[in-house]
Amino acid sequence: MKKKSLGINAFLNSLRSILNILFPIITFPYVSRVLQVKGIGIYNFSNSIVSYFSLIAALGISTYAVREGAKIRDNIHEISQFASEIFTINIFSTLISYILLFLCLFAFSKLHNYAACILIFSLQIFFTTIGTEWIYQIYEDYGYITLRSIIFQILSLVLLFIFVRGPQDYLKYAVITIFSAVGANIFNFIHARQFCRIRVVWHFNWRVHLTPILIIFGANISNMIYVNSDITLLGLMKSNYIVGLYSVSSKIYQMVKTLIAALLMVTIPRLAMLFGKNRLKEYKSILFSLTNTLVLIALPASVGLVMLSKEIVLLISGKEYLRATNSLAILSLAYIFSILAWILTDCVLIPSKREKYVLRSMGSSAILNVLLNIILIPPMNEDAAALSTVLAEMCMFIVNYHYAKDLVSDIFTSRKFFKNLMDSFVGCIGIVIVCLLCRWGWDSTIMMTISSIVLSIAMYGAILVLMKNAIIFSWLKKVKDIVSKNI
Repeated sequence: MKKKSLGINAFLNSLRSILNILFPIITFPYVSRVLQVKGIGIYNFSNSIVSYFSLIAALGISTYAVREGAKIRDNIHEISQFASEIFTINIFSTLISYILLFLCLFAFSKLHNYAACILIFSLQIFFTTIGTEWIYQIYEDYGYITLRSIIFQILSLVLLFIFVRGPQDYLKYAVITIFSAVGANIFNFIHARQFCRIRVVWHFNWRVHLTPILIIFGANISNMIYVNSDITLLGLMKSNYIVGLYSVSSKIYQMVKTLIAALLMVTIPRLAMLFGKNRLKEYKSILFSLTNTLVLIALPASVGLVMLSKEIVLLISGKEYLRATNSLAILSLAYIFSILAWILTDCVLIPSKREKYVLRSMGSSAILNVLLNIILIPPMNEDAAALSTVLAEMCMFIVNYHYAKDLVSDIFTSRKFFKNLMDSFVGCIGIVIVCLLCRWGWDSTIMMTISSIVLSIAMYGAILVLMKNAIIFSWLKKVKDIVSKNI
């Protein structure tokens, strides 16, 4: 198979991530105003309930499939058999997921008021299984899924503005959200035939796959608990209004996190392949570069979002949601811990087949998150949910590092890493100064936000160059090489 460029893949996945961010940026201000706080609360609570059953359907299949499939992707017969076996397991887990969902809808009266919205969201469970997106990750084919995303997001955008016109239209918004996923996954399934033949098979050794899949599934459950327990517990312990407020801050937080992690996501299959083939020198080189690059991005993103939290909430959702400013600022502190924990999970522990330790780290983080939410939500409302997320992300990073330190200690304790960290801290001071000056210099919220972002990027880059940061100079060299080749 032709080796894909990590740079091109990173660009394509970044483009897809940007589109996934731009779509909510365009739609969320409209939707949050049209549906109002209560409608947004119902929408997000229903989605959070379905997400648990989506997790049951997914098991740990995607992570396991990418890790094992990357090793055999050049053998069409092996990968076809492997993909068929994984797909079959996924079909059964999807069936079990639906049975459990319907039982919960009948058993819990609290969910009856949300039943219609929950059932609409449940369609994504089946179509995510059909979508087999892990095939595209195995083959590092980000061009197709980027094009597919553009098409369906544009269609969804048009449908949104046509059909969502009032507070009562939250069900229509749910349908439009699902339409985008359903259409994309149907095309995914059809297009996947160019890589391998996927079918339902019966006679194979299920246990070989199920043991590691279930361990990863346990880790994913823990991860889902501490990701979604915030909104779920807010919905159970407080009101739709509080859920709506926190939904704004968590939505903004997740959008920025998705963009930061674009480079990480495209690197996972390559790292899994290198570790699986024992090419450790190449593996360590890419891992070192990835870690330092993401630190250089995550820290300024965190500082910038803290400084502009009020303006961003106003621009995206309006004065009605201004109270979400505090929870957004708190959530922003989680970026550095979240990204580093993510690297250690998907780029170190999973490729090295230490998924049982991922289960431990995510389990401890989930327990901590739930306990903090139960204790702090009554007095602190949505701010408690944000604080619990920061502490849970910190916990996961610490535990992950403990179990991965024999593989990564030379990276995290190196002079280059600390130099990179110090450069970023100095650059972040520049961002704070720029944002304060822009706040004093502009009366317009829009102009203040735009100028703060543009000038902060320029200031941060200039400081990194003055500090002779190795990562920024490697970026500049790559840009220079690309430009020189095209002249």
